[in-house]
Amino acid sequence: MPPQFLMIPGAPQPVAPFSHAVEADGWVFVTGQMPTWPDDDSRPLPEGVEAQTRRVMDNLILVLEGIGLDLSHVVQARIYLTEFKRDYPAMNAAYAAYFPPDRRPARTCIGVTGLARDALVEVDFVAKRP
Repeated sequence: MPPQFLMIPGAPQPVAPFSHAVEADGWVFVTGQMPTWPDDDSRPLPEGVEAQTRRVMDNLILVLEGIGLDLSHVVQARIYLTEFKRDYPAMNAAYAAYFPPDRRPARTCIGVTGLARDALVEVDFVAKRP
């Protein structure tokens, strides 16, 4: 079966030309989500990295749910932070609340010089369909 390029109704408006997710052979590659509001893309981003991390994670959940998956299917995460030293502990605290300690995906966290919409954090996932 060829890859499926998926746009999810109710998920945030993409900030660039991409699909919300692409599925190939049961692997689901979820595009990095920004801390934008799914119901109003023009609304200001949440204040601070903790609130932005929660909004990003909630947006990722919307995409996963739109394709019949949830966080238990996530096998890998990549996190991008614009203020790595300052925001790493607070981001970790917010992120950790989404996964049980014995079911945390493999993860990479990268400091970057900038993100779309001047966000502080972006997260993408790789999930596996059962």
